[in-house]
Amino acid sequence: MENIVTIKNLRKEYPEFILDDISLSIPHGYITGIIGPNGAGKTTTIKLLMNLIKANAGEVRIFDKTYGHNDNDVELKNRIGYVGEEQFFYDYHSAQWTGRFVSHFYKNWDSAAYTRLLEEFSIPPKKRIRKFSKGTRVKLALAVALAHHPELIILDEPTAGLDPVVRREVLDHLQALTAETGLSVIISSHITDDLARIADYITYMNNGRIILFSEKDTLLSHWKKIHFKKGSIDQDLGNSLTNVEEHMFASSGITKDFLKIQSRLSAGIASGDIKIENVDLDDILILLVKGY
Repeated sequence: MENIVTIKNLRKEYPEFILDDISLSIPHGYITGIIGPNGAGKTTTIKLLMNLIKANAGEVRIFDKTYGHNDNDVELKNRIGYVGEEQFFYDYHSAQWTGRFVSHFYKNWDSAAYTRLLEEFSIPPKKRIRKFSKGTRVKLALAVALAHHPELIILDEPTAGLDPVVRREVLDHLQALTAETGLSVIISSHITDDLARIADYITYMNNGRIILFSEKDTLLSHWKKIHFKKGSIDQDLGNSLTNVEEHMFASSGITKDFLKIQSRLSAGIASGDIKIENVDLDDILILLVKGY
């Protein structure tokens, strides 16, 4: 599978935080979500991908090119769209003026596409940006990021603080673009429901490290919560579960190897003594941070 981003042994040192020697390959044409608690290193990683900060060691390759060469830097800027957690605009100007201003920085800027995006996102073209809501500012940032037809869009907590309607609108648009055009998306978020909805791949980070990278459907098919009556599973299998909760007549625990043990559970499932429950991305994050 072709990779759009390859990170090798990347390290960034701050006085109170270290992004610690991370390596990752992100496939082309998919949505990759980055999840982690506050301080995990998500934003630092995004800033390194955007060349907004410099690494102490390691390498970032995007489209098999590295930053630091003027021709590469210009090309990468034109092939990447970016939406940060904070949206910085000239607030006393309009969205229409912003489009004309930004168009000078992108060789593939498409004024018609920008106008269409403003319409799709219900962004008033002539209203001063200072009067926009947070949700409208995010949608404007996305319109700017998409109007030069990037091949990769990178988003850092873009839906933080947005109401559910705007969040759904932004996410659905990204998912549709990926399906229709092959756009690649990297999105960092602490809202795991958003990534469960749209992401194809999930990257978990904690304490400056990548602790798991997986295709989302594979991940969710392996991690399951097992509810079982006493005596319905053997001791070895019971000992392999984590987050075990014991009750008077039944217990429960979580496995990350469900497909490996499924056959051993089949009789209990058939009899009703064992029930299987899906876990969500939050549950997995919590268990990974705890060291499971």
